[in-house]
Amino acid sequence: MNEKTLKNFHAQFQTFDDPQDTSESEPRLVALRAELARRGLDGFVVPHADRFQNEYLPPSEERLAWLTGFTGSAGAAIILAESAVLFVDGRYTLQARDQTDPKLFTIEHLVDKPPSAWIESNLKAGQKLGFDPWLHTAEGAERLAKACSNVGAILVATEPNPIDAACRNRPAPPHGAIVPHDLQFAGEPAAQKLERIRAEIRKLNADALVVSDPHAVAWTFNIRGADVSHTPLPLAFAIIGADGARLYVDESKLTDAARDALAGLADIRSEDTFAQDLAALGAQHLVVRLDQATAAHAISQAITANGGKVSRGPDPIAVMKAVKNDTEIAGSRAVHRRDGAAVANFLAWFDRVAPGGQLTEIDAVEALETCRRDTGLLRDVSFPTISGAGPNGAIVHYRVTRKTNRKIAPGELFLIDSGAQYQDGTSDITRTVMVGDASPEMRDRFTRVLKGHIAIARAVFPDGTSGSQLDSFARTHLWAAGLDFDHGTGHGVGSYLSVHEGPARISKLGTTPLKRGMILSNEPGYYKTDAYGIRIENLELVVGTDIAGAEKPVNAFETLTLAPIDRRLIDVAMLSPTELKWLNDYHERVNREVRPHLDDNATKLWLDDATAALLPL
Repeated sequence: MNEKTLKNFHAQFQTFDDPQDTSESEPRLVALRAELARRGLDGFVVPHADRFQNEYLPPSEERLAWLTGFTGSAGAAIILAESAVLFVDGRYTLQARDQTDPKLFTIEHLVDKPPSAWIESNLKAGQKLGFDPWLHTAEGAERLAKACSNVGAILVATEPNPIDAACRNRPAPPHGAIVPHDLQFAGEPAAQKLERIRAEIRKLNADALVVSDPHAVAWTFNIRGADVSHTPLPLAFAIIGADGARLYVDESKLTDAARDALAGLADIRSEDTFAQDLAALGAQHLVVRLDQATAAHAISQAITANGGKVSRGPDPIAVMKAVKNDTEIAGSRAVHRRDGAAVANFLAWFDRVAPGGQLTEIDAVEALETCRRDTGLLRDVSFPTISGAGPNGAIVHYRVTRKTNRKIAPGELFLIDSGAQYQDGTSDITRTVMVGDASPEMRDRFTRVLKGHIAIARAVFPDGTSGSQLDSFARTHLWAAGLDFDHGTGHGVGSYLSVHEGPARISKLGTTPLKRGMILSNEPGYYKTDAYGIRIENLELVVGTDIAGAEKPVNAFETLTLAPIDRRLIDVAMLSPTELKWLNDYHERVNREVRPHLDDNATKLWLDDATAALLPL
């Protein structure tokens, strides 16, 4: 990338549009309240959700952002006649503050004071609180109903969604093409997956499974779509029974190749027939398994209201999908060598250009995307790149816009969290780099984060261990200084699917056992409000390991991500000999596996320097 200049860079997959002006929220709030009054409702719950409980939503489903201005991927609002509240988790507290009008919305912590608790403190007896039954899971609706009941209020299912009536010029639903995901990438025929799924349905003593998560639909039938930004999803439902399967999708989205691939696997049905087919399952008095995490309350009601029985619990497909097969694992390893070379090209360029003080956050995003597009295999970024300089780095899920874009100044930390979608896998990597000289505090905090990262990467744990049992490994050295970070340590990652994949995670709430073949992120951090942010993220593959004398199977992590960790920010005196050895071994491997994929000699020399062994003090 030596000969390229900034004018050559262009982000193909990302935009930097400014969020809506906060002044737009007031007339929208007025319009919604008028619509609620017309329907005889005293309030309404607005989740960040679509019918599938997706993290990333098509524009037509961005009701929370339209109303409040908040563009984060998790949150909810409750609107009453005289008050309105927005709930966000710790990742978004700063972002919510900046994007919403404090005269209109108060902000509450989604975990510490969830909507159910707020309802009990603010609703009055006899009031009617509306909700869209397609945008809440059955369990979510039950929590809301219980909170209303506790104060004598009533939860009312209302369709169509009142925001849709209040919103003018609502975007059209997405219409992305559906294509096959070839066996060379999927590694297992869809017919074989369906047989495994049916075996799990029988174990659950169910007659059918409603597949309400589009990621599970895509994985099961070996298809991919383009209905959602950055994740190759077809927005579709499926019903899998003992003798067949039905796929509910707009048939006009299917390419000829996808139609041929699905022949004999599923009966293609119109989306409009889904509700009536659910009712028919109920009328046959069947036991139907629903995914408690994604199945809408409306789905459950359609079955039970017609005499069927619902079995709620985890979708068995979720764990199957999370455990990658040999083909997917090989693909991920190839992805990370390729992606590591792209990141190395970017970091080498950044080190040359950033000290001049003219580089902006958007420049960095466009440059990194260009490096990935130069591989010739990039399908999309896996999420909008987080490119935060100085105080913007302290906003955990910061998204740069033209309005917030700032120059990366000498003496600042720069945090860049990014990922890519390739047909053979999905990447997600965060690096924090120094421009100029780091302060002692920065180096201390960075090294504490690094020690936590290494503790996860080196973890050895018995089969059956969950992410919640490992989470504290990443926090111990921060805790020792009275510090912490307000997000999970790691999330699952799909194979050319969602960069945030369940059910396993490394988190205080991560109860799913980690199984061999799962891919998870390892991303501890530290954030000093209005000053800087630090995060170090690699992806890890759960593998088996041999321990002499072990009395049960033992697992460990194989690090997949291959990119230098900024040595200039490390206080070597704080590292133990074991930690220093891990770091030097990791950097030696990065050099060995990435260098052959670099074409530019200057970048190769940069990589040699960036991965040189650190000596103990």
